[in-house]
Amino acid sequence: MQDKKAILVIGAGDATGGAIARRFAREGYIACVTRRSADKLAPLVEQIRAEGGQAHGFGSDARKEDEMAALVQRIETEIAPIEVAVFNIGANVRFSITETTARVYFKVWEMACFAGFLMGREAAKAMLPRGRGTILFTGATASLRGREGFAAFAGAKHGLRALAQSMARELWPQGIHVAHPIVDGAIDTEFIRSNFPERYALREQGGIVSPDSIAEVYWQLHQQPRDAWTHETEIRPWMETW
Repeated sequence: MQDKKAILVIGAGDATGGAIARRFAREGYIACVTRRSADKLAPLVEQIRAEGGQAHGFGSDARKEDEMAALVQRIETEIAPIEVAVFNIGANVRFSITETTARVYFKVWEMACFAGFLMGREAAKAMLPRGRGTILFTGATASLRGREGFAAFAGAKHGLRALAQSMARELWPQGIHVAHPIVDGAIDTEFIRSNFPERYALREQGGIVSPDSIAEVYWQLHQQPRDAWTHETEIRPWMETW
């Protein structure tokens, strides 16, 4: 394990999370990818291996403290040191404020904010003795401003942004690069293709964000020299209004 290095991607779906795992795997990182159902990770793991990389899929609930601690410990002990940890859980839902139940609000916060805290804490515990590492939290438009119908999601994403800022101030002096890239725009996914065909039609013009392009930004963040670290960067297609 001396020369091995791992990237942990929490929320490695079919788009952004998977693209990030694949990008780092091409650089020799062992991709450790997770979502609640391990079976759904099989295509991604197979793709990474077919491209010549190494990958392991784990089914785990990122909202459970014991599961997150056990996952990080298992990777550190059995696979390789975690050099990069990425939190990429979405949890975007839309309800009017009067229809937002306590259960919905709490679940969205658990998934999009609390789970990020658990990953960040456990990753920091593993990285601090080595004095190096990168922790990346995926932000969204809702990280910066709330909109009608998105009280739960915006609250969670604002909380995740605050977590990332606090961790950066604490961990940067100790060699851990904490960053919060914000994806502000539609991403090239099946969801966008099916539900917003007019927007998806702009894909060839660069009107929606490619997951591979997002992954490239994450790789660049990890590669930054310590004297020029970025904490927050915004990723959007050229035609997005802001």
